[in-house]
Amino acid sequence: MKIFRTHEAEIACVILDLTMPEMSGEETFRELRNLRSDIRVILSSGYNEQEVTQRFVGRGLSGFIQKPYTIANLRNALNRALG
Repeated sequence: MKIFRTHEAEIACVILDLTMPEMSGEETFRELRNLRSDIRVILSSGYNEQEVTQRFVGRGLSGFIQKPYTIANLRNALNRALG
């Protein structure tokens, strides 16, 4: 969040893990959207996509990428999120 606040205007997309040490992915997603409602967010997790994304329905999640993923999968997720 500190980096995002400092470089907010330069950031087009954020990739979040569902489980992180200080804030959960859900908490971080909420904070990001409070700061900038148009920020695109891709969620990454080793958990099942359908199970995870259900928690974000209607909240503007831009994508999901299942871990482990390849560079090609990451590129595709970013292309979809960024249009």
